[in-house]
Amino acid sequence: MPGASTGRGTAKRGRDGYRLGVAGITAGLGVFLLVRLHALPPHEDEALAFFVSQAPLGEVLRIVLGERGGAPLHYLFAYLAGHVDPGLTSLRLLSVGFAVASMPVVAALVARLTDRRTALVATLVTAVSWTTLYHGIYARMYSLFLFTSVLSLLLLLRALERSTRGRWAAWAAGTLALLATQPYGALVLAAEIGYVAVLRVRRPLPLRAPLIALAAVVVLAGPLWRTYALLASRFEVGLGERGSELGSPLDVVEYLWDVFGDFTAGWLWVAVPAALVAALGLVVLARMRPEAAILTGSIVAVPALALVAAGSGAGVSLETRHLIFLLPFAAMALAVGLLRLAAPAGRAAVLVAAGGLGLVLAAQVAWGIERTPWLYTGEPAARSEARAEAAEWLVATGRADDVLFGYEPTYLDAWEHGAPYGEIFVPRADAELALEALEDAGEPLGHGVWVLDASDYVDQGRARLTIAPASPGDDFEARAFGPFLVVRTREPTRTMEEFLEATARVQELGLLLAIGDAERNLFTAQEALAKLRSG
Repeated sequence: MPGASTGRGTAKRGRDGYRLGVAGITAGLGVFLLVRLHALPPHEDEALAFFVSQAPLGEVLRIVLGERGGAPLHYLFAYLAGHVDPGLTSLRLLSVGFAVASMPVVAALVARLTDRRTALVATLVTAVSWTTLYHGIYARMYSLFLFTSVLSLLLLLRALERSTRGRWAAWAAGTLALLATQPYGALVLAAEIGYVAVLRVRRPLPLRAPLIALAAVVVLAGPLWRTYALLASRFEVGLGERGSELGSPLDVVEYLWDVFGDFTAGWLWVAVPAALVAALGLVVLARMRPEAAILTGSIVAVPALALVAAGSGAGVSLETRHLIFLLPFAAMALAVGLLRLAAPAGRAAVLVAAGGLGLVLAAQVAWGIERTPWLYTGEPAARSEARAEAAEWLVATGRADDVLFGYEPTYLDAWEHGAPYGEIFVPRADAELALEALEDAGEPLGHGVWVLDASDYVDQGRARLTIAPASPGDDFEARAFGPFLVVRTREPTRTMEEFLEATARVQELGLLLAIGDAERNLFTAQEALAKLRSG
């Protein structure tokens, strides 16, 4: 029949348009990330991931699972990437790959929860968000975390749609990958359990297959529970760069508000209207697609309640990246709200929705420039040149037995130019790990090396690009390169106590020079000295 044929043709055009739209967004994100791959200078966390992943695989797993606690799947990928092409580029390409791969999965998840038009808008909002762009380059596990969390949720919806062994096995595999990516993957799993529990109350739902799959996940993730407990005991759930401590429910609300601001734009005059539009979207979802609203509520409420519970004990420090799995849901709520506001415009609804979306995207780009200007403009030439000069000096003076304090990005620059580093690193934020690293190195120790960086990488808008050419004393050799002061002992430090005493002197100088991490580093050295001297 002509009517049926026309209907099929319209549906096909809709599917084709959706696929082309998703492909275009995915390709656009990929091009941007590749073009800006080295716009940001190396970060300390990237240097840590690189140097740890350079060890033999067994040693990498021992460090990650048994010492530091962390993200074994990320380090496994980093290890494999390092064997293909060792260096920061290969690590950052991993982040690019998973950020790009996340976009079709986000689109599929939102389309399943709502419709294709909403999915396109939500995917575009997700792709342009500063959170996606920054972590799409940053060589840590957070774009992988976005990918595995959204994949787990998508596989859950598929398994609930048709409960077969194969689909539940796929969900279990995806969820194990999620848990092996980041400790906060456990929050996603808890939210999924809460969602299924609410569905079970609303309608008949066979539980045998889901419970078997869940039991398999819990048992097979046994080693991960142990390593994440280790991480929690060391860092009191997690250390973030901004150090936001959650001591009350109000603190949790403020943290979630900051997260939403990083997803969209953190200025109050932008975030408030965006939040109102997203709230409208949630109301529409609750009326038209209640199960989508239930999943959204669960994925937000479970982490919030967990953070309230954790915040009642030891200090909890978190960043936006730890809740990156909320980004597609915030984008979905915003997309539904925008489309609902545009609906009364009738034939002009598409233009109205496009205008509103354009404002959102422009605000996201502006916020990204505010948050991390170097991502868009590149590292200042003066700092880049200073990094290269500092690396050259480290190459010229470096020895294989040097004892390097912290995982300074300058060490990575020097390694890429031929410095013989990669063996003896002393963690700067944990006294016990610092002592373990020194014990593993064995006495006598080599020359101590430290880098004081006056440029504020977190707040690039106020970064200092020079540092005073000072020295902790006559037994140190110090060179200033732009914002970097590279310090090296003139003679080997020989003993653990000698190295820690030298570290304390360097960090005291760092305090005088207003180096951001000097106080924490000084505390680490003093605590390690106290533990060493007490036996």
